Amino acid sequence: MEHRLVSAIETALDWSGPEKIGTAFALGRVDDAQLLARLLTPNRLLDIAMRRSLCRPQFRAFQNGEEVHPAVYFSDTVSPRGQAIPMVNMHRLGDLLRDGATLIMDQLNTFDPTMEAACRALQWWTHERVQVNTYLTTNEASGFPLHWDDHDVIVVQLAGEKEWEVRDTSRAAPMYRDADPNNTPSDTVIFDGTLQAGDVMHIPRGHWHHASRTGSGSGFSLHATFGVTKRTGASWMAWLGDWCREREVFRHDLDRSQPDSEALVDAAARLVRDRGPADFLVAYEQQTNPGRHVPFLDIFGPLDAVVCTAHFPPQINESGEAVDVVTSGKRLTLAAEALPALRLLLSGHPVPLGEAAATIGDDVHEVAEILVKEEICTPLNAELSSGYTGLVTTVTS
Repeated sequence: MEHRLVSAIETALDWSGPEKIGTAFALGRVDDAQLLARLLTPNRLLDIAMRRSLCRPQFRAFQNGEEVHPAVYFSDTVSPRGQAIPMVNMHRLGDLLRDGATLIMDQLNTFDPTMEAACRALQWWTHERVQVNTYLTTNEASGFPLHWDDHDVIVVQLAGEKEWEVRDTSRAAPMYRDADPNNTPSDTVIFDGTLQAGDVMHIPRGHWHHASRTGSGSGFSLHATFGVTKRTGASWMAWLGDWCREREVFRHDLDRSQPDSEALVDAAARLVRDRGPADFLVAYEQQTNPGRHVPFLDIFGPLDAVVCTAHFPPQINESGEAVDVVTSGKRLTLAAEALPALRLLLSGHPVPLGEAAATIGDDVHEVAEILVKEEICTPLNAELSSGYTGLVTTVTS
């Protein structure tokens, strides 16, 4: 999948792929104002907040360095039947922003089709799970205190400007669940400056950082933080813990008289040899559950356009007169004649079926229906299509 955001990040950071994610701090610039506005604007973020029933911690507000109690800017909208639905009180939220505040919306990709498509493109690029959190700060509001994240992040300054300080790590490869709380910041400052609209910054896991507009006067900042959660050796070990259950020796109770069972230790060693880190990396992508999608119902009309919504690029394996598709915890086997259609439909690009049929034949309709039924592709309705428009070309283009 070719997405404008991915190519812009590579150009800005002088990367030729995702291999440098997590290796070192990087700073660059995207000189494409249209791309920035296309991804998100302050007004669109506020519109998203207004139209949905949100709750903490997905939507939070901070002022004077402290979190604002949700009761300040949330109200219950009561239906005629007395049903209470929590909604953001936009009047009170506006007062906070006028005084100076920071709004945080976690996982905007679950609400907004543009960010959904952007995160999916980043996942296909990195082969890791990606989510986006957005931060809108007004006037001289401060942000989070100095902290570190347990995942790598790519920060894109979408509008306005904000002061940042980034420091080195104080513990190698810290984790959310770890043997050390890692509470002492490093004294080594890597970056101390202002990000302006178009700036892109990569902060590897464990690097201390904070951002603020304190002392900046009137104005605002909007940035998106794309979090890339990479798999670790601990992730592999947890995966092995699930696989061990298929072997009887691991299902028996531990013998307290002989807790260091040689048979158990030998079985663990065999399991490590039989299912190595490479097996885990492949299985993680292939066995991930299907993404969210709108189901296809032919009573609403024909299937006329689709897009692949798998979290990671599907694997297509040719084998004589058959083709296997492995993705989203499934393996599908189709006739070899379906290969051209599969390559189009599983490209990650929107596919108008009428245009595709004119190029590769009417079989594309039948293959598309199979992939939609198996929840590998989804109908490209107007809302989802808007997330790709101007950012990802249709496959027939």
